[in-house]
Amino acid sequence: MKRLILTAALAAAAATAGSAGAAEIVRGGPPTSPIASVVTVPAGYDTIYVSGMTPPALDAKGDTALTATFGDTKTQTLGVLGRIEEALKSQGATMGDVVMMRVLLVGDPAKGGKMDFAGMMEAYKTYFGTATQPNKPARITSQVSSLVAGGMLVEIEVQAARKPK
Repeated sequence: MKRLILTAALAAAAATAGSAGAAEIVRGGPPTSPIASVVTVPAGYDTIYVSGMTPPALDAKGDTALTATFGDTKTQTLGVLGRIEEALKSQGATMGDVVMMRVLLVGDPAKGGKMDFAGMMEAYKTYFGTATQPNKPARITSQVSSLVAGGMLVEIEVQAARKPK
């Protein structure tokens, strides 16, 4: 009898472990939306937190014109996303593993002090929701008054989740 109970318990444990291992990240929302409105990460995934990344300098001289050092919003977003991609790669993850993103945009003087949401989205769409990388994170985009250095228009932080190795 004990042997029968032990066998049943082991079979149940194996079935539970198998279904937990098969659980996948679920992203919800309209298919045409550039972001996921909800992302569910099942238990057992590794979580990777990437601190806010700012754009790499294009001009090492540090020109005093607002966008001369770092470029426009689209250029800065591409630079920031490239830095995030490298950070994720160092942890064995990819942009497809990003489940949450926070985007901070400074108002662009060339846009009357308003954030260049369209410029950010042009760059964003080269990394997310593409044929080669269809995953889209949940996201928030906010306008802030300034970032750590003059001329910076973009800072992005992400959280990623991947199956343990």
